[in-house]
Amino acid sequence: MSITLTIPDEISTALKLPDLEKKARLLRELALVLYDRGILSFGKARELARLSKWQFHDELGKRKIARHYGLKEFSEDLSYAAGRK
Repeated sequence: MSITLTIPDEISTALKLPDLEKKARLLRELALVLYDRGILSFGKARELARLSKWQFHDELGKRKIARHYGLKEFSEDLSYAAGRK
């Protein structure tokens, strides 16, 4: 399933962005907000933003959005590193 959002012309025109940047910037903004609110995981949010892992991580830092990384994720990473999925 895919979702298509329609931005009315008067709002699209009001965006203070070059036309060629609008779609990419809106996807990035949406991805960052959804990640910040815990609605999307890091991987899915960066996929929506169409950014590499490092680019998305940099964007989070620029906006002072904390990475959602707790004890559970740390334990999973340790298990993965030890070869235990």
